[in-house]
Amino acid sequence: MKFNMALCQMTGSFSKEKNIEKAGSFIKKAAEGAQIVALPEMWNCPYGNQFFRKYAEDESGPSVEFLSCAARENDVYLIGGSIPELSDGKVYNTAFCFGRNGELLARHRKAHLFDVDVEGGISFKESDTLTAGDSVTLMDTEYCRIGVAICYDVRFPELFRRMALDGAKLIVLPAAFSKKTGEGHWDVSMRARAIDNQVYMAAVSPARDEKGVYVAYGHSCIIDPWGTPVASTGTEESIVRGEIDMDHLESIRNQLPLLKHRREELY
Repeated sequence: MKFNMALCQMTGSFSKEKNIEKAGSFIKKAAEGAQIVALPEMWNCPYGNQFFRKYAEDESGPSVEFLSCAARENDVYLIGGSIPELSDGKVYNTAFCFGRNGELLARHRKAHLFDVDVEGGISFKESDTLTAGDSVTLMDTEYCRIGVAICYDVRFPELFRRMALDGAKLIVLPAAFSKKTGEGHWDVSMRARAIDNQVYMAAVSPARDEKGVYVAYGHSCIIDPWGTPVASTGTEESIVRGEIDMDHLESIRNQLPLLKHRREELY
């Protein structure tokens, strides 16, 4: 079985309304020929601790309602990037994921918070504002089971192995790596997770805005289970399109059956 995926690499602004409008335009264009569409991390607000609670909304909010309608109107599965979600007074970095009829199929709350101090790069502490999620997230489609994670989650391979063992064959990662961490680790992280778990990896970043509050790396990409890029882009606003081939995935798993060769009695 084959199907097409599209990643929306877009910049945001300080206006949630304008961000929703732009996302709608991107989704509509991305849905031309694609069955699954994904948005980037924190697409509806500036990426900064001072903004997360201000822009946060619950599952009945305008951004979530928009995502549901966009999935239904464009007849696509929609991995809604991530937005700041307000729940019981806490704020989460959350990916709302919808089916083709606009139904909520999955909700991933970022499990690993970005608390780092990179010399010559970036200092950020998401835990000052955000609360970590506590679940592995999977969603079922007629094409395959899809795993969903967010940005810093990719640095914890155990999470991705868990998704693969639970049946994920495509993992979608809305992510906003910084320029510094992206230059060092973006490509190798995405390829490593794909190779280690023999899955397709689809990583979707915001486009780079040098004048923005947070300067993302960009370079959204789709990687196949052999670690080969299927499609990728640079730093500008763009839509990345790629074919996901389940027969190709099964062929790789049969040729190199590493998931079957695990020594569970040792580790």
